[in-house]
Amino acid sequence: MADRMAFFTTPRAERARRDARERLGDGQEVYRPGSLLPMVGGQAGRCMDCGLPFCHSACPLGNLVPEWNRLVAESGTGGEPGAGADWQAAAARLLATNNFPEFTGRLCPAPCESACVLAIDGAAVTIKNVELAIADRAWEAGWDGPRPPERADGRRVAVIGSGPAGLAAAQQLTRAGHATTVYERADRAGGLLRYGIPPFRLEKHRLERRLDQLRAEGAAFRTGVWVGRDVPGEELRAGYDAVVVAVGATACRDLPVPGQGLSGVHQAMEYLTWANRVDEGDCPASPLSAEGRHVVIVGGGDTAADCLGTALRQRAASVTQLDINPRPPQRRASGQPWPVHPKVYRETTSHEESRAAEAGPRVFEAATVGFEPGPDGRLAAVRFAEAGPVDRSPRAGTERSLPAQLALLALGFTGPEPDRRLFAQLGLATGPEGTLARDDGFATATEGVFVAGDAGRGQSLIVWAIAEGRAVAAAVDRYLRGWTELPAPIRASARAFTV
Repeated sequence: MADRMAFFTTPRAERARRDARERLGDGQEVYRPGSLLPMVGGQAGRCMDCGLPFCHSACPLGNLVPEWNRLVAESGTGGEPGAGADWQAAAARLLATNNFPEFTGRLCPAPCESACVLAIDGAAVTIKNVELAIADRAWEAGWDGPRPPERADGRRVAVIGSGPAGLAAAQQLTRAGHATTVYERADRAGGLLRYGIPPFRLEKHRLERRLDQLRAEGAAFRTGVWVGRDVPGEELRAGYDAVVVAVGATACRDLPVPGQGLSGVHQAMEYLTWANRVDEGDCPASPLSAEGRHVVIVGGGDTAADCLGTALRQRAASVTQLDINPRPPQRRASGQPWPVHPKVYRETTSHEESRAAEAGPRVFEAATVGFEPGPDGRLAAVRFAEAGPVDRSPRAGTERSLPAQLALLALGFTGPEPDRRLFAQLGLATGPEGTLARDDGFATATEGVFVAGDAGRGQSLIVWAIAEGRAVAAAVDRYLRGWTELPAPIRASARAFTV
C-alpha cells in the first residue's frame, strides 16, 4: 500500500518548467518534457482519501480525484509510481467524468485544489498535475481511443459551436448513437481552444487528435458555416431532431474612454486570434504583432496573461499590464474561507517570463482613463490613474501615461455576441445578464432547442463548459428517447462554491 502519512511527510511539488528565457524563443508548451512522471506518484500519495472529499464538489465534472490518486500512488517509492500503480484503471476513472482531461490538466485553474482538505491549513495535493499525467499516459498507451456507438438510432442532432461545451456535447451524443453534426463559423473547429489559447499553454496537435477522435466516433463537422447567416436556423430545426446552441460568450467588454477608437487599440481576442493564425501557418506574421512596440495590456485575468506571454514571444520593446483591482493577498483571506476558490496573488508562467525578459511590471489599482494619439493619429500613449478603494474610479491628481503603440483590452466577456437573425430564427431570448435564456434542464422556450456553455452561463472556466456539454447531452438524449443513461454532472443553475 502507498504511504498513508505521505500528506504529512511529502512536501507539495509542482511540475518543472523549462527555463523562462528558453521558452521565449519558441511557442512550445512551457513545461519540461518528462517532468511529470518522476514526481507524480509521490504527489498522488499525498491525497488523504478523505471520507468527504470536497475536491469532488469543487469540480463541476465531479472528478473522482481520490480514486485515481490512489491508483497512481499504489506501492510508489521515492516519489515514482510503484509496481502496484494501475494507470489504466486510473485513466478509466478520469475519463468516466471528463471528456478532455488533457485540456483541463493544462488550462483549468484547479478549484479542486482550493477545496482539497489539505488546503485548510497547508499545501493542497497537486491534483492538476496528477490528472495531466494520467491523461497523457492514456493517450500514449491507447486507452483513450475512439468509442463509436454500437448502433445508430436514426436521430439527428445539430450542435452550434465547437468550443469545449459544444465538443463535449457532440461526443456524448455521438457515443449515445445520435448522428451529430457540429457547425462552426470559423475555418477550423475548436472555438477559443483553437484561436484564444496560445500554443505555449495548449499545443494545437492535442486539439487536432481530439477532433480526429470525434470524427472516428462518427461526429461530423461543418466549419466556415455561420448558422443564422449561411444556414438559416429554421433549416436546422427542420433537418434535425434537436439543436444545441453552444456559441460561447465572445462579446468582449469595451472600455469607453477617450481615444478608444484609435488605431493601435484592439481587443485581446483579436490579437490572440492573429497570433494563433500565425502558429497555424495561415500567415507569416501577425498584422497586430507586438514586435518592437511598447505594449500596454488592460486587464488582470488569464486572457491578459496570455497576451503578455504572446507579446514577449513577439519581442515587444516593453509590456505593462494594468489591473484595476488591488494586489490580492498572498494567502487566503478570512472573507474567502475554504473550500471556495480564493482570490490570492498568483503569477502565471507569462509573469515569470516577463521578469526574465525585463519587459515591464504589473501595475495594480490602475484605472485606465484614456488613449492618446501621436502626430500620425495612431496610438502613442495610455493614460491611467490610481483606482479608488471602493468604486475603482480614477483618483484626481494621480494620472500618468505610458508610451504605447499597441494597447490590448482584456476585460472579459459579457455573453454571446448579439445575433438577431440566429436568435429570431431559433426563438431564443436573452436574460438580464445578456446570456441566452434556458430552464434548469438547458431547454429553451423553443421545442427541441437547448443552450449549453458560456452562452447560457456567462464567462466561466473550461471545467464548467465541459460539464455543461455533458449535462446538455443527457438532457437532449432524454428529450429524444424519453430516458437517458448519459451522466448529467450539473443543472443549469449550478454555481461554484461562494460565500
